[in-house]
Amino acid sequence: MADGPHGILFLCTGNSCRSQMAEALVRRDAYPGIKVYSAGVQPAGYVHPLAIEVMKEIGLDLTGHRSKHLQEVPADAVDLVITVCGHAEETCPAFPGRVQRLHWPIPDPARASGSRDEVLKVFRSVRDDLTSRVSDLLRQIAG
Repeated sequence: MADGPHGILFLCTGNSCRSQMAEALVRRDAYPGIKVYSAGVQPAGYVHPLAIEVMKEIGLDLTGHRSKHLQEVPADAVDLVITVCGHAEETCPAFPGRVQRLHWPIPDPARASGSRDEVLKVFRSVRDDLTSRVSDLLRQIAG
């Protein structure tokens, strides 16, 4: 896969939901040798408990993961940055070398309101949207 990305970064504001889920999905499904990271421009300091819960439903355990700052990611290892929120897209810094950028405008499930079941439904919807997007991305990369 010489032409495809070797390092993918999912970037959002807090690195507590969407980017964490996307990272886990790529880790599960990517071809060998691809590196994947997630980070936030203003890390929340935790991974949202409902993100952990809905990912466990599909066999991915985010327990023990933590939100990370963008500065913790080795910038020279990244050649594809995918922002998953508008704030991250607007504040994403420049990366060295040729870095492709994509933006996936995905609603923040942590902002959902309603009953626990209604909020879980939003988290599941975001997880399923990310699953579809990651699958499409990895198909494109595999070309």
